[in-house]
Order: sequence, then C-alpha cells, then structure tokens
Amino acid sequence: MDIIKHVTCFAAVVPFAFGLLAAMANAAEPAGRWAGISPDRMLANIKTLSSDEYEGRAPASKGEELATRFIETQFKEIGLKPGNPDGTYIQNVPMVGITADPAAQLVFRSGGKHSALKFAEDFVAFTKHQEPTVSVNADMIFVGYGVVAPEYQWDDFKGVDVKGKVIVVLINDPPVPDPHDPSKLDEKTFKGKAMTYYGRWTYKFEKAAEKGAAGCLIVHQTALAGYPWDVVKTSNTGEQFDLETADKGMSRAAIEGWMTLERAKELFALAGKDFDALEKAAAHRDFHPVDLGVTASLTLKNTIRRIESKNVVAKLEGADPKVRDEYVIFTAHWDHLGIGPEVNGDKIYHGAADNASGVAGLLEWARAFTKVRPAPRRSILFLAVTGEEKGLLGSQYYAQRPLYPNARTLAEINMDGLNVLGPTKEIEIIGLGQSTLDDVVKAVAAEQGRQVKPDAEPEKGYYYRSDHFSFAKEGVPALDPESGLDYIGKPAGWGMEMRNKFTANDYHQPSDQVKPYWDLRGAVEDLQLLAEVGYRVANAKSFPSWKTGSEFKARREEALKQARQ
Repeated sequence: MDIIKHVTCFAAVVPFAFGLLAAMANAAEPAGRWAGISPDRMLANIKTLSSDEYEGRAPASKGEELATRFIETQFKEIGLKPGNPDGTYIQNVPMVGITADPAAQLVFRSGGKHSALKFAEDFVAFTKHQEPTVSVNADMIFVGYGVVAPEYQWDDFKGVDVKGKVIVVLINDPPVPDPHDPSKLDEKTFKGKAMTYYGRWTYKFEKAAEKGAAGCLIVHQTALAGYPWDVVKTSNTGEQFDLETADKGMSRAAIEGWMTLERAKELFALAGKDFDALEKAAAHRDFHPVDLGVTASLTLKNTIRRIESKNVVAKLEGADPKVRDEYVIFTAHWDHLGIGPEVNGDKIYHGAADNASGVAGLLEWARAFTKVRPAPRRSILFLAVTGEEKGLLGSQYYAQRPLYPNARTLAEINMDGLNVLGPTKEIEIIGLGQSTLDDVVKAVAAEQGRQVKPDAEPEKGYYYRSDHFSFAKEGVPALDPESGLDYIGKPAGWGMEMRNKFTANDYHQPSDQVKPYWDLRGAVEDLQLLAEVGYRVANAKSFPSWKTGSEFKARREEALKQARQ
C-alpha cells in the first residue's frame, strides 16, 4: 500500500484524546484481557537465558547462538510470522569488535613530572578506529562539561580549537544553580535536576569527534553516574563493538574513555590546578576552557574482527487490512556482557534481571497478543535486539534501517528489566511528559487502581540509556517504563533501598542471577498494563505524538513531512 496514503491520514491528527482511549477498553479490565501472562513461564525462561550454558549472552558468542535460537523458536511456537520481509525471523546486524590490549598505560606528563594510570583500575579507553594500533600523544584541555547548547546560550568550548588535543570533560549536565535559590538547580537550564542528552557520555564523545579532538576522557563520579566504577570497567574492557561504518570509525576521536575521580584530581594537581574549583566554575556560562599544560600519551594495540550479530523479530499481522501496514513495536535486548573478569569465583555475567527478564516479558507479550480478542487492527512487531550493552547497537541499527518505515510506526514500548520484587502501587515512566503515550499509560493504570509517577532519579538520564532511545532519536514516540518503588506490604523506602542494592552489588556483575526472594506478581501487572497500552495504540483512530517541548518532536514532524513527499 502507498505510504503517502497512510501518512496523509495521520499527519494532521491531533494527539490522543484521553476519553476516547479510556472508552476503547471495551469494558475489559487489563488483567482480564491479559490474564494469560504467566509468572511461572517467565521465571523458567529467565533461568534458561541466564544459565551457565548461555555464557552471559555476549554478541558473536555461543551465548548469542543459543539465545537467538531460543527466542526464534519461541516466536515460531507461539505462532507469530517472520518479522523480516525476507521471510526470516532475523535482521542481521553487522558489527566490528575491537579488543584493546589491557597492558596499555595512560601517562600524563608535565615538565619533569609524570603520572602513569593502570588500565581498568584507573582508566578505561577504547577506539572506534579499525586499526591494529592507535596512539595519541597530545596536549590536554579541560572543557568543563563539553556542551554546546544554543537553546541555553551555552558553549563550553568558546571558540577554542581542540583539534588534535585530548579533552577532559565532566559527567552529566552542567548543574546550573537556580538564580532565586542556589540550593536548587535552575529548571529552565538543562531541565534542572533531570538529565538532558547533553549529559550523556555518548553526546560527549560525539562532540569530541565533531570538534576534531584526538581523545576524550570523561571523569567518572559514582554518585552522579548512578553506578560505581566497576560498572564502567566491566562495560568498557574486553571486546568493544560498534556498527560497521563506511569510514571504518575514522570520524571518531582516536581515543575515548573514562578515568576515576581520584586520578582526575591527581591530573589537575599535576597541572597545578584545583579540580574542585574548576568543577564549580564549569557550572557557569562564562566558563572558558583551561589548557592543563599536560600531555597525555596512550597506545592501544587492537585485535579486530567483523561479525554479524542478530536482532530477532516476529510479527503479528493486524486484523484490519486498511491499517495492517502500520505498526506498534515491543522491544527488549537479549544480550548481556558474556564472560568477563572473575568475581567471587564466577566469571559468567548472567544478566538475569538485565535483561533475561525483559526478554521473558517480551515473549509473554507475544504469546498474549496471539490470543487477545478482538485482534489488534494494526500489526505488532516483537523485536529482541542485540548490542544494547555495547551502546544500543541493535536498536540503533533497526531504527536507522527499519524493516518497516518509521513513519508507519505508531509507537515503541521497551522493556529493560522486569519488576522482580512484587506488586507496587504505581509504575514509573522514565521521561514522563514526553509524549501522548503517557496519557494512555495513565488511563490503563487507573483501571488497575495504580498511579503513574515520573522517574525517581531523573538526574541519572535513564531516558537516554536504553533501546527505546534509538527509536526516539528517529522520531518514533517511545515509552520507557520502570518498576514502581511503593511496594505493597513493604515499608516506605524499601523499594529504593532494593534498587540501590541491585545497582551497587549486582548490576553488570556475575551476581545478577535469579534470587530466591523474587516475586513476579509485579512483573505480571506491569506487563498487563503495557500490553493494554500497546493494544489501545494499535486500535486507536489517531497516532501518538510528542508533546510540545520534547526534543524529539521536530524529528518526527520532519520524518512525516518527508514521507508525504
């Protein structure tokens, strides 16, 4: 069917009408429509995917072969059609794996003094350049937060040429004080406490490449990042992947990486500078880059291989021929970190919560949608993506090379980790207020007797850290749910305490395994809620839209405009 026909039918529609969506429930409670979602089946699938046999599910490993085959087999048994128009359940994702020799040392020199940093312990670094040896020996410049944001009249570079230099940047957004209350952050600049994309490490590396820097080192701070140095270490040592590119990665800075806060302070002391004072200065618009008078030397010797990883995709064809070629996409990432440094006698990074649980939820959604009546008018895609832990690579590949046009895709709903601790009184939506999908969530949650709350930790930038973001960047309204924190029958603060314990002890560690205290009743409620949201979107008369003020609204409007031409 002609895409112009479909784009013109929704391009001018208004955002979802809340009352219309509520009426579409057909008098069916979400729990009733989706009663077949099974906690026992989910738990069994989580145990399988996170077992020793699957070796942590790293891309291009035995674990990938087992995981993708398991998911494909489940899709077939459920009765879903191949999601790839070529008649298969696979979208191949070409990647390049680059493994740096861990014997590398980063050396800072100033005058007759020097400081040598140990790989993994003090710093991590990698390169996107597909070359066997990559070296830098360059002057270092501190550029604050490394942000250029015209809408906030902010420029950390101030015209200073950093081409060929190694820039040092701080983590997150500039914490601009509220001019009326310095104890708070200015809500009008970088969204106050909430992180913007300017605060993400991906942005900082992108900006370094744009400016022609030879290298970019981010100063890690555990409290601000939301995860400890061990997570930085385990995520960025060993083989690093990137999507295959025509320029073989040469447009990126030669060296990208992080260093610990302690070593950063030593660097500034070597330069005769006060780290704390410059960090404070960098939170103001009048900050200027600071030449540290230090050279950084680093050589990475790389082992390079090219692989094809896999997204696994299945389709439930819509019941209405008029809108069958429009789509709602449900996603989860099947990959984890594979085999890594041994911790407490275990070197398999099992990834049970992150994200075997999300895949188990995706399979339950798929099974439930094949049984729901009436069947959804539009088609539903179930997409298990690769490479999330390597930088959202699988979802990026799909979103940039979609099997079905993004202009025909109403929404994407992502599941990155289930609620494994029991029923909650609410559900969190990361980035609440971004799109009219939030209105649908609120309507369905109310029918469950639950509330919808915004991200409890907006400063950690979770909206930019999972696969839904790849779709949002391409303009597709994308939903990122998170477990609520008010657990029924638990004392106040228990939910956040458990979340913090997971982050500190299990996140990206071998200990992320199924725990005896897991209670998947909350996961069932969340999956029922989100299935109902997807179902209503698939049946609605109009498409969801980004709300005014969303950074993704312009991209969507441009995509729709191009589709009409």
